[in-house]
Amino acid sequence: MESTEEQGRTESSSSERRPRVRRNVTAAIAQDICADRYPSGSPLPRENDLCELYGVSRTVIRESLKVLESKGLVRGKPRVGTTVCDRDEWNILDAEVLDWMGPYIRDFDLLGCILEARRTIEPAAAEYAAERASAQEIADLDKAWRQMRDSSGEPESFTDADVMFHTVLLTASHNQVFRRLSSAIHAALTYALHASNIAVENREDAVLVHGELVEALRMRDKAGARECANRMLDLAVRDLAAAEKAIGRSK
Repeated sequence: MESTEEQGRTESSSSERRPRVRRNVTAAIAQDICADRYPSGSPLPRENDLCELYGVSRTVIRESLKVLESKGLVRGKPRVGTTVCDRDEWNILDAEVLDWMGPYIRDFDLLGCILEARRTIEPAAAEYAAERASAQEIADLDKAWRQMRDSSGEPESFTDADVMFHTVLLTASHNQVFRRLSSAIHAALTYALHASNIAVENREDAVLVHGELVEALRMRDKAGARECANRMLDLAVRDLAAAEKAIGRSK
């Protein structure tokens, strides 16, 4: 007979395993949805069939479907079953949803949408940051810029620094809505910048203008900061076109 301590360890081990299993199954179902194995408007297989397909219990399937429903990918109805929602209903700014989209993200026309959102937000955020950013925030932006400069030949590291720069910039605006947007678009921005950064061989223009923006913030130059942000976005348009051309979707 197991001691209380042994039972506690067994229960703890079980509770640690279950979420990991659920996340894996949730991701597998979600990726199948993104790949159109289960198209929008179509019903998912019955629970028993999903159990067999993914090799887990009904409890795990039910938990996974609850997660997917909370993120807008599916909708369950009594006596009807679970149906895949239209893509317009998906929470596309959710980090997990973006991860599930993975290689299919370009098929959702998200990169252009993200760029349009940045066109609206970032120039204003840069102007506000020139007036409101703390010395520490400017130092953080300078650090991110230096990391971009020093990793210009390494797309992955460059993207990490690029994302950090834009995240800090929105925070440095000291606008509460922009701060919230910073968290919401972090994952989306990662995908967008990564797609752009790997599509171009030369990132010197991007490094230059990011450095000029940092200097504009130091000088509290609001007009200069806005102008730099717009130039950054002009480069983003160019790089996005290169990314789309590279995958055969040039417009």
